[in-house]
Amino acid sequence: MADKKLAAYVMEQLSGLGEVRSISMMGGYLFYYKERIFGGIYENGFLVKDTKAARNYMPDSTPEPPYEGAKKMLPVTILEDGEKLRGMVSEMYGELPERKGKTGGKGAT
Repeated sequence: MADKKLAAYVMEQLSGLGEVRSISMMGGYLFYYKERIFGGIYENGFLVKDTKAARNYMPDSTPEPPYEGAKKMLPVTILEDGEKLRGMVSEMYGELPERKGKTGGKGAT
């Protein structure tokens, strides 16, 4: 499945969740839920961050790096089950780091 079609399919599967967006980046896609990155589409498909919630929903998934030198992520094995996928992303939210704000020079916190 081409990246653009896969990204559209992922967004369709997550459509009931709300506050999900994707952006095209360097030949792939990054996915955000409530402005926290939870996964992306890379050369080896759709992967999500390796969190406790993701492991609970996909115990059959083996972590792998999305690209050389990157932290390992979990290949998504439940993509066809939109309900499970939405549940997993929702539960992952609390385990995801907050999005880093842009620094604005002097006095920025």
